[in-house]
Amino acid sequence: MTEQHGVVSFRQMKDGTAEDYALLEKLEEDFAKRLPERILANMKKLEHSLSGYRVTRLEHSLQAATRAKRDGADTDWIVTALLHDIGDDLAPHNHDSLAAEMVKPYVREECTWVMRHHGIFQLVYYGDKVGMDPDAREKYRGHRHFDAAATFVERWDQASFDPDYPSEPLSSFAPLVHAVFTRTPWDPANLRDGESVPLFRQDQRGSDASG
Repeated sequence: MTEQHGVVSFRQMKDGTAEDYALLEKLEEDFAKRLPERILANMKKLEHSLSGYRVTRLEHSLQAATRAKRDGADTDWIVTALLHDIGDDLAPHNHDSLAAEMVKPYVREECTWVMRHHGIFQLVYYGDKVGMDPDAREKYRGHRHFDAAATFVERWDQASFDPDYPSEPLSSFAPLVHAVFTRTPWDPANLRDGESVPLFRQDQRGSDASG
């Protein structure tokens, strides 16, 4: 029995009943179904996040996702590009790890690995200017996803600080966010461990992805 409708009876987990935990499971399932809306709401907060760049963190994210979309990337890559900096607010020193843990149950393992390591991979562009090792990513040389991470930061991440780039609005990516985060979590058919998917169509090689 619960003390009131919709609330468990226990004050310590060890005192919970089967009914209590059945109630919590139902509430957690309902909460999880609203994950896409919470992710999109948090993306909007990036409009007022870290400053100093010529574009907002939201615009940077939209630009990266737009470049991925125009490159012909698949859904997992586009959502990875969109969300790669969503951890900036709460984890400024390990934002890549936070974002990777968020997407890990839902996307291809390749995308999770690239998201987790994009911070160290992009040091090649500025590490020597801030007293960090620009070649830090070399310790991952030979990893099956090394080339994907290098392409991700070169083609979509480091290039997406252009105030004149015509990026698509967040609403255009909402269906993809919903599609990914309503998948069954930890489904091997979605995680596809070890599988690699090209980031862009071959006919896009060399394109600046501006059209």
